[in-house]
Amino acid sequence: MRCAIYIRVSTDKEEQKASLKYQQELFYRYVQEQGWDIFDIYIDVESGTTAKRKNLQKMIKDAEDKKFDVILAKELSRLARNGELSYKIKNLCENQNIHIITLDNAINTLVGHTNMFGLYAWMYEQESQNTSNRVKETLRTRAKKGLFKGSNPPYGYEVQDGKLRIKDDNTPKIVKRIFEEYLAGSGRESIAKGLYNDGIPTPAEIAGKKNAGDKWNDSTIKLILTNPHYIGDLVQGRSTTVSVTSRKRIMIDKEQQIIKKNSHDAIIPRYVFNTVQKQMEIRTKFITAPKKNLFTNVLFCADCGKGMWYRGNRKGYICGNYARYGKKACSGHLIKEDSLIDTVLTDIQELVKQIDKEQYLKKLEAQSKKAKHSLQKQLEKIDKQLDIINGRKRKYINMLAEDIITQEEYRENVEANKIEINELEVWKNNLLTTIESDQTSTNIEQLKQELLKFLNFDELIPEILHRFINKIEVQADGTARFHYRFSDPEVDVTKAGNSYSA
Repeated sequence: MRCAIYIRVSTDKEEQKASLKYQQELFYRYVQEQGWDIFDIYIDVESGTTAKRKNLQKMIKDAEDKKFDVILAKELSRLARNGELSYKIKNLCENQNIHIITLDNAINTLVGHTNMFGLYAWMYEQESQNTSNRVKETLRTRAKKGLFKGSNPPYGYEVQDGKLRIKDDNTPKIVKRIFEEYLAGSGRESIAKGLYNDGIPTPAEIAGKKNAGDKWNDSTIKLILTNPHYIGDLVQGRSTTVSVTSRKRIMIDKEQQIIKKNSHDAIIPRYVFNTVQKQMEIRTKFITAPKKNLFTNVLFCADCGKGMWYRGNRKGYICGNYARYGKKACSGHLIKEDSLIDTVLTDIQELVKQIDKEQYLKKLEAQSKKAKHSLQKQLEKIDKQLDIINGRKRKYINMLAEDIITQEEYRENVEANKIEINELEVWKNNLLTTIESDQTSTNIEQLKQELLKFLNFDELIPEILHRFINKIEVQADGTARFHYRFSDPEVDVTKAGNSYSA
């Protein structure tokens, strides 16, 4: 565990400096007893009621960046005496998986002891809820006056003096294009594909959102086709958050929404908009669920990583990115289903022949016994090295407490130890896994029986496919790379556990 120690004293008077030294000694002793490491010590000389404590804010930022695992404080009041800070720190526990321990035993999230947080969070929540209600009422008042209250205007519009105005660029034409293509019979995915291939910026890109993608999708087209703002009606208050502590939104009944008709210029005529809504209802009734084919969720494009889509007219699979967005996104990567089936069945038959040999099993058993003795010796050596390193950790904490080394020197030593421990732990876990899985004869026999059972079938069924295949990657020229998953990683048989070109 990497610890962040937080210490707060109210003033820099001499008696407070003594308190600071005393608190440090308490923490050093506690960390040493637990066998943990100190990531950093955050010290503030501030009142506990203010949230603008420099080092407290730095600690919270480091916690959000997952730089340590647990916060240590003398008592809760040292961290926060107001509801906002208590709630923020509580969120670190719940959302960032950071543990909090106070040395007065009031809080220890390692054992679920968080009762005081509940009181602080409740007090803050009540005040925040009151503030939220006041803000919502102000926004409702603005909406009733016909003023747009959203953070981003609809695609094709901009906000001027609180009112929606049609933008003087290409976006209103794109909105019209979407409605016209839908009425002409195009589906939402087809419209999205066309916009992407024509290089049209997405609404997220126009709004300047972080991580905005350049691909239009079905849901974006649907939002535009169902947005009543395009006929000049200002419709607000369509959804709200469940509470001040939750981002989850719920839809509000139409009767309670704030609707101001003809509040701004329309991009789409009302009759066109209504016709589109009826068309969407009709099309929804006749949409059938997509059929899952044999290699669905197994077959992937080797270049872009997307799943392959089955196309009946081609009797095979093509890249999902290509199918949805065209050649600008990726190439076809066509592969026939029949060739995939033949390859998998042939490979499984070859595997059965290879493992059905008595001498092969005896050889593996002899090798396994010899290797196991060597692995046990290596484990003993690793455990001795780990004991030595843990002894060093306690020594470094003592040196830090006695000011023999600085915090920076302590951290450098801890990081060096950490790297060494991680390497030893990985080595140890690999050895343990190898020893535990060393049931060579049993595993190979089980694999053999499973293969024989499946080979009673003359066709490749989903049960066979998903039991023995991890994934299949298809290259641009249509060749496939198979990734099999077999029971024993030690089995040295043709293609077992390896990937290869079909």
